[in-house]
Amino acid sequence: MDMKVFTDSLLREDAVLVTVEQTQGSTPRETGAWMLVFAQDAVGTVGGGQLEFDAMDRARAMLRAGPAGDAHRYALGPSLGQCCGGVVHLRFERVSRADATELERRLAPPRAPLALFGGGHVGRALVNVLGSLPFDVLWVDSRDEVFPLQLPDSVHCEHSDPVQAAVAQLAPQSRVIVMSFSHAEDLDIIAACLKRQRERGDLPYIGLIGSKSKWAAFRHRLEARGFSAEERDGVTCPIGLPGIAGKQPEVIAVSVAAQVLQDAPPITSS
Repeated sequence: MDMKVFTDSLLREDAVLVTVEQTQGSTPRETGAWMLVFAQDAVGTVGGGQLEFDAMDRARAMLRAGPAGDAHRYALGPSLGQCCGGVVHLRFERVSRADATELERRLAPPRAPLALFGGGHVGRALVNVLGSLPFDVLWVDSRDEVFPLQLPDSVHCEHSDPVQAAVAQLAPQSRVIVMSFSHAEDLDIIAACLKRQRERGDLPYIGLIGSKSKWAAFRHRLEARGFSAEERDGVTCPIGLPGIAGKQPEVIAVSVAAQVLQDAPPITSS
């Protein structure tokens, strides 16, 4: 969710904030999901379908003449025209421009740190995918002027030469994806990641782009640098979900992003 859209919309007119307060059984969204309902528009979603249509109607009735706050229980069964089978409790809260700053802070999704090494074609495609996911991305390259001017708000660029020097300064619990322009750089970055893992153990995902033969060569070189088999097993290579065979940068980007979401610990609020 683009929080700037949220803030700009709320500054123009009052709205009703609809929040998933509690769930039981199978439901389309999790506790904490939200939707901001205006007289003619809405931002966010609480799950779609008839549940969302009914919630919008209730919210707009509140905007016209309703109470400042309300709650409602929805059973997702035949009476609502849905078959999830669970129960959703929605909280309705009227808000205005005076609440914009606090609501932006309160509703901002939790984000996990992710470091992407490499500004090539796949790196650029991956940044566009990650920009819509719950990550704070540090994009690192040793080359000058490699980063595009237009970037998602969650992406920050860093020039580092030597490139592996950036590893020591990564935020704790960073996911790391390595796809630089050179195998020598890739090896140095991976070695720096394994050294940090040995010292701190705070990188939940280390992924390296490349083939099985590239990784076999890297394993031998990392062994020569003193890294054990167990330490080397902490690197994922090749990266991406199995079964997705496309080589286009955009296909690789989607596959890698999905693997990071699947393999690393869940992203939760602190």
